[in-house]
Amino acid sequence: MDYQGRLLRLRQMLRDSEIDALLVTNPINRQYMSGFTGSAGYLVITMDAAVLFTDFRYRSQAPEQVVGFDVIEHGLTPIDTIHNWLREQRITRLGFEEDTVVYGQFTSIQHTLSGISLKPTSSWIEKLRMVKDDVEISIMTEAALLADRTFEYIVQRIKPGISERQVALDIEFFMRSQGATSSSFDTIVASGERSALPHGVASDRIIQNNEFVKLDFGAYYKDYCSDITRTIFVGKPTEKHLEIYNIVLEAQLAGLDGIRPGMRGNEVDALTRDVIKRYGYNGYFGHGTGHGLGMEIHEAPRLSQSGETILEAGMTVTVEPGIYLPGFGGVRIEDDVVLTNNGAVRLTQSTKQLIVINS
Repeated sequence: MDYQGRLLRLRQMLRDSEIDALLVTNPINRQYMSGFTGSAGYLVITMDAAVLFTDFRYRSQAPEQVVGFDVIEHGLTPIDTIHNWLREQRITRLGFEEDTVVYGQFTSIQHTLSGISLKPTSSWIEKLRMVKDDVEISIMTEAALLADRTFEYIVQRIKPGISERQVALDIEFFMRSQGATSSSFDTIVASGERSALPHGVASDRIIQNNEFVKLDFGAYYKDYCSDITRTIFVGKPTEKHLEIYNIVLEAQLAGLDGIRPGMRGNEVDALTRDVIKRYGYNGYFGHGTGHGLGMEIHEAPRLSQSGETILEAGMTVTVEPGIYLPGFGGVRIEDDVVLTNNGAVRLTQSTKQLIVINS
């Protein structure tokens, strides 16, 4: 990981904002900047120093993990230790993560850090995280391939008479057996009329004949997420089933073919939404086309009607349009892609032709 490059880019943000230091409290951002995976700690980054403050539990772990940071073991009250260090460094303007620090925590920090001006910052490190380096992309490629293997495995085990929850457990067990730390999020297995629920987490419903089964899952692997959705059919699909499946597939392919660096998130969203709208199903596609992906399952940028972020090479995003018909069923097809100067490269490679399982 390019930890030194991350520090350099963050320090440029400090310079541009005329802030002396940044206090990092978000656990994911803490790990991203330093490599530290412990459950407790604070980072303070100045123009010429970078320190991880943590407790005695990580006395051995922290120095072994962190890259480019000194480690200081704080006392009973972490902010007191940080305050003393800031005074020694003559820090007068301290940035904090306004999207992470809750009001009660802010007032406590403000009280303790007397004489230091607190400056809110919004998504500084999250913006750095949007563009992945080569190591991150390599790990995410492995995570995506793990999801592909899981899909290939699970379609051979789905049949009428088993529950959604059984399928979800099978998915998660297989991913872990293949090297995943865990699933990226609560596995979605939604069959029949439940497939019309965009986030239909697996239930006790029994899979039956002649219905869609929507599978949305991902592998959390080496601290990064993958995210794939495929919709299959058990039994014999009707013309209506085939119609909405093929519309979603056409929309998803339009998104994959058209996405490019330099586009805004809402322009990518329009690529898929316009296809669905043309067929008269716009009212049945209520979420965005996709989202950023990385150390968290949902990151910036957003590929939605309100997405204004300009896409850059190195960003990893999902492309996942859907149609959801209440009382009938729904379809979503999703791939993970990494943006390059020439367009998008798919990380997930599973087939998108409708798989029909004959009972």
